Amino acid sequence: MRAMQIPLDHPLLQRIVDDLAEKGWSQQNGFLPQALTLELAAECRKRAAEGELAPAAVGRGLAQEIREGIRGDHIQWLEEGDAPVCETYMGVMDSLRQAMNRGLFLGLEDFESHFAMYPPGAFYLKHVDRFRDDDRRMVSAVVYLNDAWLPEQGGQLRMYLKDGVEYDVVPTGGSLVVFLSGEVPHEVLPAKRERLSLTGWFRRRGNEPF
Repeated sequence: MRAMQIPLDHPLLQRIVDDLAEKGWSQQNGFLPQALTLELAAECRKRAAEGELAPAAVGRGLAQEIREGIRGDHIQWLEEGDAPVCETYMGVMDSLRQAMNRGLFLGLEDFESHFAMYPPGAFYLKHVDRFRDDDRRMVSAVVYLNDAWLPEQGGQLRMYLKDGVEYDVVPTGGSLVVFLSGEVPHEVLPAKRERLSLTGWFRRRGNEPF
C-alpha cells in the first residue's frame, strides 16, 4: 500500500478547515475508506497480541507516570518506515496538514500519532492535549477503527465546548474528529467492548530551547 495523498482542494478537507475556523472542531464520519480502516484495526490488534502496546502515561518527560485512575489505554507510537498501512494513513493525514496550513496559516510542521486500545471499562479523564510547558501541539486528530460500534456500547469522546455545551462522538470505524489542542477539554468514557483508535497531533515549531 502506498502513501495516499488527497488533493488539497478536496471538499472533505475543506469542510474540516472551515469547521476549525468557525468553531474549533470538526467531525467527519466515513473519513477513511472501510478497507483502510479494517487494515489499520488488524494492525493494531496484531501489535497488541504481540505485546507491543504499552500502558499509556500521563505527564511529560521525567514527570511521566502510569496512572490508570486517569487513563487506561494501551498505546504504540507510529515510526518512520512503519507498516505499509500506517504509511498510507500518514499520507492521508499529511494531506490534511497541508490543507490546514493553506486555509488557516497554522504553520504545522509535522504529525505524531499512536495506536490506542482501551480495554472494556477503561477511560481517560477530562484533560487538554497541549502541555503547559510545550505549545507545539496545535490540532488533535482521532480516527476510530471500531467495526459496527453501537452508541449503547459507550466509549464516546466527550468534548467540552463553549457556553457549557457537551458533545459526544461515538467511536464509529472510519470516522475522524479534530479539534484545537489547547482549547477543547475532553474525556474518553468507559466502553463495554475493546475500543481502537489512532490518536495524533499536528504540531508547529515549538518555543523550547532544545
